[in-house]
Amino acid sequence: MATYIYDAVRTPFGRAGGALSGIRPDDLAAVVMAATVERTGLDAARIDDVIFGDANQAGEDNRNVARMGALLAGFPTSVPGVTVNRLCASSVEAVIQASRAIDAGDADIVLAGGVESMSRAPFVVEKSPRAWPSVGNQTLWNTSIGWRMTNPRLPKHWTISNGESAEQVARAQGISREAQDAFAVRSHRLAAAAWAAGVYDGEIVQVPGAELARDEGIRDDTSVQKLAALRPLFASDENGTVTAGNSSPINDGASAVLLGREGALPAEPLARITARAAHGVDPDEFPLAPIEAANKALARAGRTWADVDLVELNEAFASQSLADIRGWSELDPERVNIHGGALAIGHPLGASGGRIIGHAAHELARRGGGVAVAAICIGVGQGLAVVLER
Repeated sequence: MATYIYDAVRTPFGRAGGALSGIRPDDLAAVVMAATVERTGLDAARIDDVIFGDANQAGEDNRNVARMGALLAGFPTSVPGVTVNRLCASSVEAVIQASRAIDAGDADIVLAGGVESMSRAPFVVEKSPRAWPSVGNQTLWNTSIGWRMTNPRLPKHWTISNGESAEQVARAQGISREAQDAFAVRSHRLAAAAWAAGVYDGEIVQVPGAELARDEGIRDDTSVQKLAALRPLFASDENGTVTAGNSSPINDGASAVLLGREGALPAEPLARITARAAHGVDPDEFPLAPIEAANKALARAGRTWADVDLVELNEAFASQSLADIRGWSELDPERVNIHGGALAIGHPLGASGGRIIGHAAHELARRGGGVAVAAICIGVGQGLAVVLER
């Protein structure tokens, strides 16, 4: 049994501390869930499961945000929900799990997606096993992003920050600062042009009371010259190349993808999922994991890179994106992120996978057919990829 994508929506992505920072993550999730049902005319009671990704789950998104979002969206209590966590690829994981359930015949319709409010992610303190009066000073951890409470048994070079890994990959691959900055400028330019041309209009739902004209992080006026003035953030010497300008920002947002078996909804599907794959690498080499994940997925779909019309690659870092594109040597780089990527649009961790899969599906529908790959890197050394066809 095949799995089809019938609709995909997302909120505009907000900056950290920006327009969406006052919205709880469960409310963000409810917005895209309710919008999907409204847009398609689907009776929510027909949804067999809600699977949502969320990388944090330490604050208002605790206690199964998928279920909470469904309740807040007004779905019947008979509609179950589960939250999954594969860090940056959490909503790709949600889509993969949904498609497997449909392929196996365990479900007819599943609403997948993801949410993240990095602005509202709390600070946490470890709980001591001893009585509190005997405890000394405690470390306050920021749960927005990155390693925390790391197990000391792990090799130290595995637990470097994602930015340090991006710097390491840039050096190993010989990816220059100039190339990274130019790629970042391309992302902003293409995203701004796509919004201006109305490309994103059909997949955007606004958050009531926090409406945005477009993704809040897009900078029309950025340039290679402006980015060149930013200092490196992750290098131990003056030769660093990874900066705030060629790294994805901290964001808030939500995405949803409605999946079903053939004929589950009267509307024509946007696209069909033909393959999916995961791949693991050393944790400090996580930027490279999408290379083999996508290669595996294409092989399972019976396709090669020569068949691929477009790629939605999540841009965690410019160095990561350029390294992945270099790894797909048969692919025309101009087919990657033709409407901009996360460097400009933003990367609210749990929501980004739903964005890239959803946009790939909408683009295939606009074109009337083709083959697309959605791929994403994941901290701690993993990559996921999905192949879509129409």
